[in-house]
Amino acid sequence: MIADQLIPVVLCFGGHDPSGGAGIQADIEAIAAGQCHATPIVTALTEQDTQQVYSYQAVHAESLFAEASRIFADMNPAVIKVGMVASQENLQVIVELSTQNKHLPLVVDPVLAATVGSSLSDESMAHGLLKELIPMATVITPNTEELAKLTGKSDQQEAVAMLLATGCKAVLVTGTHADTPDVTNTLYRPNQPPLAREWPRLPYSYHGSGCTLASAIAAGLARGNGLEQAVITAQTYTWNSLERASRPGKGQWLPRRLIS
Repeated sequence: MIADQLIPVVLCFGGHDPSGGAGIQADIEAIAAGQCHATPIVTALTEQDTQQVYSYQAVHAESLFAEASRIFADMNPAVIKVGMVASQENLQVIVELSTQNKHLPLVVDPVLAATVGSSLSDESMAHGLLKELIPMATVITPNTEELAKLTGKSDQQEAVAMLLATGCKAVLVTGTHADTPDVTNTLYRPNQPPLAREWPRLPYSYHGSGCTLASAIAAGLARGNGLEQAVITAQTYTWNSLERASRPGKGQWLPRRLIS
């Protein structure tokens, strides 16, 4: 057992999903499963269930800054994880805090749209992430659709090259939205060959897999693992959580992240 004072802290920014499938709850559960402590900073309140997203309301940027500043002063986070940002004002706060703590690994899950329902960002968010936050990232975890939205490019290799050219240290492209028998996730880093892993595509539609993966990577980095090991371990954990998923509502299946 890890002594309480030695448990690594992951500060996570994300939206609140009342269905419990994605967002901050996914962060908390995946980070806890990774033997770390999550400090959740809520960026948005969403109206959603397991069937779709209906609307969202961004939290005031002043509150975001105040909450996160208290955590940085009190708890010495080991990693910053960013999910849904919700507004340009929130983006500026996250960029400022990440700049002040640029010695920390930064994991960015570029949440731009839900699988079903409304968008989770305005049209300018992709541009803001690309220009201001992604250049500081240790790793970003877009699916193929998010990759295209971020870069405006349909060719995956060109899109990844564009992201790495910003200064981002690594891009993990997930194949969850591809029409293929297997899910292929590929880790790209400058001057290194791509590292691909394949996973059998599970039969259902899942809510929260991207949040789960990014938070599990953040937990691995917080524990001191190298990026490659953190990514490999997080993928295995995420796939297992999806394999054991449940369907408590009428829509998508939810990962079981707290697996005994």
